[in-house]
Amino acid sequence: MKQFLLIIGSRMLQLVIMVLVLSLITFLLMKITPGDPIRTMLKVDDMAATKADEEQLMKEYKFDRPILEQYGEWVIGVLQLDLGESLISKRPVLDLILEKLPATLSLSIGGLVVLFIIAVPMGMLGAIYEGRWPDYLSRWTALTGASIPSFWLGLMLIYVFSLQLNLLPVMGKATLAHFILPSVTLGVAMAPLYIRLLRERLIATLQSSYIEAAKARGLRKNRIIFSHALRGSLIPLVTMFGLSIGSLLGGVTVIEILFSWPGMGELIVNAVMQRDYPVIQGYILIIGFLVVLSNLVVDFLYIIINPQLNNGKESM
Repeated sequence: MKQFLLIIGSRMLQLVIMVLVLSLITFLLMKITPGDPIRTMLKVDDMAATKADEEQLMKEYKFDRPILEQYGEWVIGVLQLDLGESLISKRPVLDLILEKLPATLSLSIGGLVVLFIIAVPMGMLGAIYEGRWPDYLSRWTALTGASIPSFWLGLMLIYVFSLQLNLLPVMGKATLAHFILPSVTLGVAMAPLYIRLLRERLIATLQSSYIEAAKARGLRKNRIIFSHALRGSLIPLVTMFGLSIGSLLGGVTVIEILFSWPGMGELIVNAVMQRDYPVIQGYILIIGFLVVLSNLVVDFLYIIINPQLNNGKESM
């Protein structure tokens, strides 16, 4: 229990430090990024605006103050759950993100479900039947999936299942059917790496000494695979999952734009195009927080999968 509490304490401290560092980097990047949000708001390129108009907006949004002072006020606001106000819509950034976040998270979960539906069976088949046709099928599936860009796969799925067969909808998320195409696109794009990783790890585990000992004790093959070998092979997958959370959330943005999914993808693309810096800062901060929090959850999954880690022992 003491080891478990130490893990929680250290990870929570890392969470706080990472979010603070991320907030500073995000804020500074917004200040050095090319483009002028004030000129964008005034649409200087399309209509006349005086220098006085620019100076008035600079003062109103406190852009005329020193950068560290601006950052300090922004951090104080973040600690009070105030991410600022959108320069374009004039709405609180947190409200804009919370409106779109559930749709993005639901699509991410749908993609993960598809990922594990594909990766776990194919990885297991490749390991259990190494060198036979199920193994070739597993490796071919991984190679093919890795070779197909996600946006191209999405376009092909739209063409076949929506335009040709008229079976599935493309735009929106009104029904469960709307989840299928974007979830499949996202899951298939991420599955190849997990197939190869599970296959290789499971092959190594099945050849280990404690699996040979289990066979010598007369345990059934299914019990050896699912209760011993698979459980020991899941830790690298959990590690990879924690490392790929950022890629998952980034990939969701492309899929959301492709399928007109009402998530944060459209929000961040519009914010970048319009130089809406408060929205960009809030988006990066929230995504970064979710990534760090997800890795904290992964650490807890380590303990659930292999309780020996709770006692400071190394997994077999």
